[in-house]
Amino acid sequence: MTIPEHIARDVVDPKAYADGKRVDDAFRWLRANAPLDVAEVEGFDPFWVVTRHADILNIERQNDLFHNEDRSATLTTIESDKRVREMMGGKPNILRSLVQMDNPDHMQYRRLTQAWFMPQNLRKLEDRVREIARGFIDQMAAKGTECDFARDVAFLYPLHVIMEVLGVPPIDEPRMLKLTQELFGTQDPDVNRAGKEVGTAEDALKMINETIFDFMTYFNAMTEDRRQNPREDLASVIANGAVYGQPLGHLEAMSYYIIAATAGHDTTSNTTAGAMWALAENPDQFAKVKNDLSLIPSMVEESIRWETPVKHFMRTATDDTEIAGRKIAKNDWLFLAYPSGNRDEAVFEDPYSFKVDRSPNKHVAFGYGAHVCLGQHLARMEMRLLWEELLPRLKSVELAGTPSRTQANFVSGPKTVPIRFQMS
Repeated sequence: MTIPEHIARDVVDPKAYADGKRVDDAFRWLRANAPLDVAEVEGFDPFWVVTRHADILNIERQNDLFHNEDRSATLTTIESDKRVREMMGGKPNILRSLVQMDNPDHMQYRRLTQAWFMPQNLRKLEDRVREIARGFIDQMAAKGTECDFARDVAFLYPLHVIMEVLGVPPIDEPRMLKLTQELFGTQDPDVNRAGKEVGTAEDALKMINETIFDFMTYFNAMTEDRRQNPREDLASVIANGAVYGQPLGHLEAMSYYIIAATAGHDTTSNTTAGAMWALAENPDQFAKVKNDLSLIPSMVEESIRWETPVKHFMRTATDDTEIAGRKIAKNDWLFLAYPSGNRDEAVFEDPYSFKVDRSPNKHVAFGYGAHVCLGQHLARMEMRLLWEELLPRLKSVELAGTPSRTQANFVSGPKTVPIRFQMS
């Protein structure tokens, strides 16, 4: 049995993720009828769609059996895969960040910056991050009674935090935001480099390469500066870091910068925008958390589950194996559907409701095991501080128009969240 064609198409279609309901319906059908099965979509190699929470965890915890680097770590067309391999000397990934690494390299490269993102180190940043949050809330208040919360607050606040951590000056933040949106939003004509629908895999890859080239040009200059003038920032750690006693290779260093400069804010931005959208649509939940600010940490976890900004990663089986009674063959490609895992009825009661006090909340939005998101503690802290500063001042909020989502099947979330609000 393979997955019905229309369901399989919705799993890969960027427009289904922009729609939201379409992809939710597809995953709901899969969990009920074909929770671990093969999708055959024209233009793609066949791949397993992993929709249940338990199966996602099972695969994520077996890093030797399910690799990130053997094939593309994100869903890609046959044509794109062929062109990337031609360009990269047979390798399937354009970048080589932690996302595209397996052990022992993954552990060695992760160790380079891990201390930076641990809670004890982040505590030193807390006052500064709170100050940044307060500044953006003041700007929101200055707009009067309406704003686009996604564009005016959610996109800019986490961007400013990670750029300060990385060492990128404020003047370059708009450039970093634009490049991030181009990289993750290739499939969306509103944010991609061409400003139009992408016609072919070749066109999409050309845009991605141009964006990566711009990133690399910027971070090459930063590397040279930090080697001559190291500072107390993450860029200095990457520029002067060593793995296996050797400086980082060019591709690995550039990939490290790029993942920090993109995933370091975009996922948090998507979650923050999604949380405000949910609060505006659920006045009872807004009232509940506003009347009990001790619920902010659980609201943050719920917003991460609710939005699940990373929609998938791919894994490749290194040997014949079995998951949930299905026989997986060596070199099979598996699509880990995180939004589906986070709506799994077997784990989450009433999963299609946004509940600020949901407990327990064992979502898989940050991944699991060795590849769990390096920046998860920073993301949680940023969101907690923003809501701690905003909720006491926010008297009311409602939607002032129809929000929209980015067209993308890898990393995506709200594109616009127009709200009407009153603040004290």
